[in-house]
Amino acid sequence: MLDKSVPYYNILMCRPGNLDVPHYDLPEGFRFSLYEEGNEKDWAEIEWSVGEYPRRVDALAKFQSKYFYPHELKRRCVFIENSKSEKIATATIWWEYSGVRRDPWVSYVAVKPEYQGQGLSKCLISRILEMSEEIEGKRDVYLHTQTWSHVAVRLYKKFGFYITREPNLYKYPNDEWEQAEALLEEIYRGYPKDR
Repeated sequence: MLDKSVPYYNILMCRPGNLDVPHYDLPEGFRFSLYEEGNEKDWAEIEWSVGEYPRRVDALAKFQSKYFYPHELKRRCVFIENSKSEKIATATIWWEYSGVRRDPWVSYVAVKPEYQGQGLSKCLISRILEMSEEIEGKRDVYLHTQTWSHVAVRLYKKFGFYITREPNLYKYPNDEWEQAEALLEEIYRGYPKDR
Protein backbone atom coordinates (compact mmCIF):
# COMPACT_ATOMS: atom_id res chain seq x y z
CA MET A 1 0.00 0.00 0.00
CA LEU A 2 1.05 3.56 -0.61
CA ASP A 3 2.03 5.48 2.52
CA LYS A 4 0.50 8.87 1.83
CA SER A 5 1.40 10.09 5.32
CA VAL A 6 4.89 11.05 4.09
CA PRO A 7 5.82 13.77 1.58
CA TYR A 8 5.73 12.73 -2.08
CA TYR A 9 8.93 12.84 -4.13
CA ASN A 10 9.61 11.12 -7.44
CA ILE A 11 12.32 8.47 -7.36
CA LEU A 12 14.10 7.11 -10.42
CA MET A 13 16.11 3.94 -9.93
CA CYS A 14 18.56 2.01 -12.10
CA ARG A 15 19.78 -1.58 -11.89
CA PRO A 16 23.08 -2.24 -13.69
CA GLY A 17 22.80 -4.83 -16.45
CA ASN A 18 25.89 -6.72 -15.30
CA LEU A 19 24.22 -7.94 -12.08
CA ASP A 20 22.90 -11.48 -11.79
CA VAL A 21 19.19 -11.83 -11.11
CA PRO A 22 18.43 -13.61 -7.84
CA HIS A 23 15.77 -16.29 -8.32
CA TYR A 24 12.89 -16.82 -5.89
CA ASP A 25 10.26 -19.52 -6.25
CA LEU A 26 6.65 -18.67 -5.53
CA PRO A 27 5.15 -20.10 -2.33
CA GLU A 28 2.97 -23.17 -2.74
CA GLY A 29 -0.48 -22.40 -4.13
CA PHE A 30 0.63 -19.54 -6.40
CA ARG A 31 1.71 -19.49 -10.04
CA PHE A 32 2.81 -17.03 -12.70
CA SER A 33 0.77 -16.33 -15.81
CA LEU A 34 1.32 -13.97 -18.72
CA TYR A 35 -1.12 -11.36 -19.98
CA GLU A 36 -3.96 -12.52 -22.20
CA GLU A 37 -6.62 -10.39 -23.85
CA GLY A 38 -9.15 -9.35 -21.21
CA ASN A 39 -6.64 -9.29 -18.33
CA GLU A 40 -6.61 -5.50 -18.38
CA LYS A 41 -9.54 -5.59 -15.92
CA ASP A 42 -7.50 -7.78 -13.57
CA TRP A 43 -4.56 -5.36 -13.89
CA ALA A 44 -6.82 -2.40 -13.11
CA GLU A 45 -8.31 -4.18 -10.09
CA ILE A 46 -4.86 -4.92 -8.67
CA GLU A 47 -3.57 -1.37 -9.24
CA TRP A 48 -6.72 0.13 -7.74
CA SER A 49 -6.48 -2.17 -4.69
CA VAL A 50 -3.06 -0.75 -3.72
CA GLY A 51 -4.23 2.87 -3.96
CA GLU A 52 -2.47 3.71 -7.22
CA TYR A 53 -5.75 5.04 -8.67
CA PRO A 54 -8.86 6.44 -6.97
CA ARG A 55 -11.24 4.41 -9.15
CA ARG A 56 -11.00 1.17 -11.08
CA VAL A 57 -12.02 3.01 -14.25
CA ASP A 58 -9.00 5.35 -13.85
CA ALA A 59 -6.67 2.35 -13.62
CA LEU A 60 -8.25 0.79 -16.70
CA ALA A 61 -7.88 4.06 -18.64
CA LYS A 62 -4.18 4.20 -17.68
CA PHE A 63 -3.66 0.62 -18.87
CA GLN A 64 -5.31 1.37 -22.21
CA SER A 65 -3.30 4.57 -22.74
CA LYS A 66 0.07 3.08 -21.75
CA TYR A 67 0.04 -0.46 -23.10
CA PHE A 68 -1.13 -0.07 -26.68
CA TYR A 69 0.87 -3.00 -28.08
CA PRO A 70 -1.15 -6.10 -27.07
CA HIS A 71 1.30 -8.49 -28.73
CA GLU A 72 4.09 -7.07 -26.54
CA LEU A 73 1.98 -7.37 -23.39
CA LYS A 74 1.73 -11.12 -23.95
CA ARG A 75 5.44 -11.43 -23.24
CA ARG A 76 6.05 -8.43 -20.97
CA CYS A 77 3.18 -8.37 -18.45
CA VAL A 78 3.13 -11.04 -15.75
CA PHE A 79 0.60 -11.88 -13.07
CA ILE A 80 0.66 -14.02 -9.97
CA GLU A 81 -2.45 -16.15 -9.54
CA ASN A 82 -3.68 -17.78 -6.35
CA SER A 83 -4.92 -21.38 -6.07
CA LYS A 84 -8.33 -20.27 -7.41
CA SER A 85 -6.69 -18.78 -10.55
CA GLU A 86 -7.48 -15.24 -9.35
CA LYS A 87 -4.90 -12.67 -10.41
CA ILE A 88 -3.56 -11.06 -7.25
CA ALA A 89 -0.30 -9.36 -8.34
CA THR A 90 1.25 -7.92 -11.48
CA ALA A 91 4.34 -6.28 -12.97
CA THR A 92 5.41 -5.33 -16.48
CA ILE A 93 8.77 -4.93 -18.17
CA TRP A 94 8.08 -2.19 -20.69
CA TRP A 95 10.33 0.35 -22.38
CA GLU A 96 10.62 4.10 -22.33
CA TYR A 97 12.64 6.62 -24.31
CA SER A 98 15.03 9.13 -22.77
CA GLY A 99 15.73 11.30 -25.77
CA VAL A 100 16.56 8.78 -28.49
CA ARG A 101 17.75 6.11 -26.03
CA ARG A 102 15.33 3.23 -25.45
CA ASP A 103 15.64 1.48 -22.06
CA PRO A 104 13.79 -1.35 -20.33
CA TRP A 105 11.62 -0.10 -17.46
CA VAL A 106 9.92 -2.06 -14.70
CA SER A 107 6.43 -0.66 -14.34
CA TYR A 108 3.39 -1.01 -12.13
CA VAL A 109 4.56 -3.62 -9.64
CA ALA A 110 1.64 -4.35 -7.31
CA VAL A 111 0.39 -7.05 -4.95
CA LYS A 112 -3.16 -6.90 -3.56
CA PRO A 113 -3.01 -5.83 0.11
CA GLU A 114 -4.46 -9.08 1.47
CA TYR A 115 -1.58 -11.00 -0.16
CA GLN A 116 1.25 -8.71 0.94
CA GLY A 117 3.81 -9.96 3.44
CA GLN A 118 4.08 -13.45 1.89
CA GLY A 119 7.21 -12.85 -0.18
CA LEU A 120 5.29 -12.45 -3.44
CA SER A 121 6.85 -9.08 -4.31
CA LYS A 122 10.38 -10.45 -4.35
CA CYS A 123 9.22 -13.37 -6.54
CA LEU A 124 7.49 -10.90 -8.87
CA ILE A 125 10.52 -8.61 -9.15
CA SER A 126 12.80 -11.61 -9.71
CA ARG A 127 10.54 -12.88 -12.50
CA ILE A 128 10.19 -9.51 -14.20
CA LEU A 129 13.99 -9.03 -14.19
CA GLU A 130 14.42 -12.51 -15.66
CA MET A 131 11.92 -11.57 -18.36
CA SER A 132 13.83 -8.35 -19.03
CA GLU A 133 17.02 -10.32 -19.66
CA GLU A 134 15.16 -12.78 -21.90
CA ILE A 135 13.66 -9.96 -23.98
CA GLU A 136 16.19 -7.12 -23.79
CA GLY A 137 19.45 -8.89 -22.87
CA LYS A 138 21.68 -7.87 -19.98
CA ARG A 139 20.97 -4.15 -19.94
CA ASP A 140 20.52 -1.48 -17.32
CA VAL A 141 16.91 -1.51 -16.15
CA TYR A 142 15.07 1.56 -14.84
CA LEU A 143 11.97 2.20 -12.80
CA HIS A 144 9.99 5.10 -11.44
CA THR A 145 8.58 5.03 -7.95
CA GLN A 146 7.99 7.53 -5.16
CA THR A 147 8.59 8.07 -1.48
CA TRP A 148 5.04 6.86 -0.77
CA SER A 149 6.38 3.43 -1.82
CA HIS A 150 9.30 3.42 0.64
CA VAL A 151 8.76 -0.27 1.48
CA ALA A 152 9.09 -1.14 -2.23
CA VAL A 153 12.15 1.12 -2.63
CA ARG A 154 13.91 -0.85 0.09
CA LEU A 155 13.09 -4.11 -1.71
CA TYR A 156 14.28 -2.73 -5.07
CA LYS A 157 17.60 -1.84 -3.42
CA LYS A 158 18.01 -5.48 -2.35
CA PHE A 159 17.79 -6.38 -6.05
CA GLY A 160 20.60 -3.98 -6.92
CA PHE A 161 18.59 -0.91 -7.90
CA TYR A 162 19.97 2.41 -6.74
CA ILE A 163 18.53 5.92 -6.83
CA THR A 164 20.01 7.43 -9.95
CA ARG A 165 20.94 11.06 -10.35
CA GLU A 166 20.84 10.78 -14.13
CA PRO A 167 18.78 13.74 -15.42
CA ASN A 168 15.90 13.70 -17.86
CA LEU A 169 14.93 10.06 -17.80
CA TYR A 170 11.77 9.32 -19.75
CA LYS A 171 9.36 12.13 -18.79
CA TYR A 172 11.02 12.97 -15.47
CA PRO A 173 13.54 15.79 -14.93
CA ASN A 174 14.84 13.75 -11.95
CA ASP A 175 15.28 16.81 -9.80
CA GLU A 176 13.92 15.41 -6.50
CA TRP A 177 16.49 12.69 -5.78
CA GLU A 178 18.18 14.64 -2.96
CA GLN A 179 14.92 15.25 -1.10
CA ALA A 180 13.86 11.64 -1.69
CA GLU A 181 17.12 10.20 -0.36
CA ALA A 182 16.99 12.39 2.77
CA LEU A 183 13.38 11.45 3.47
CA LEU A 184 14.00 7.74 2.91
CA GLU A 185 16.97 7.81 5.27
CA GLU A 186 14.73 9.33 7.95
CA ILE A 187 11.93 6.80 7.32
CA TYR A 188 14.27 3.80 7.36
CA ARG A 189 15.70 4.85 10.74
CA GLY A 190 12.23 4.14 12.12
CA TYR A 191 11.97 0.68 10.53
CA PRO A 192 12.34 -2.39 12.75
CA LYS A 193 15.90 -3.76 12.66
CA ASP A 194 14.90 -7.05 10.92
CA ARG A 195 13.35 -5.40 7.85
